[in-house]
Amino acid sequence: MEFTVRNLNLYLFKNLPSAYFCGVRVYALGTDYCTVRVKHRWFNQNPFNSMYFAVQNMAAELTTGALVMRGIKESNKKISMLVLNQKSQFTKKARGMITFKCTDGDLIKEKINEAVNSKDGISFWVRSEGYDEKGDRVGVYEFEWTLKAK
Repeated sequence: MEFTVRNLNLYLFKNLPSAYFCGVRVYALGTDYCTVRVKHRWFNQNPFNSMYFAVQNMAAELTTGALVMRGIKESNKKISMLVLNQKSQFTKKARGMITFKCTDGDLIKEKINEAVNSKDGISFWVRSEGYDEKGDRVGVYEFEWTLKAK
């Protein structure tokens, strides 16, 4: 698969339908960043009239996971990937269009190279942040990824 915004959104529809139907969409993808957007609406809200925490975590995880998948593909190696841990800090109610961004692409590439050269699996933390339309941060999301070369 070529890593484009369109192809990632098709991948999301096919392989992660719960995220897709909640409105999670890849918005931008660069060599060292990934941006995902999701709009607060009835289908993905909690009883407090803001975005359900699981939807926020799906979107934030996708920003990191897309970069890991892309880095693995570019390495031309067989590497397994899995989230081992996750931490979230919710700083404001998520309403309206929420944009999540991970800018740890360079770190991810370094860790993929480390995994290729290691006989054991490795783990590392990456970060994604979510912002509302006003530019206020709604949350900080950290994911511990594990990689193991096959």
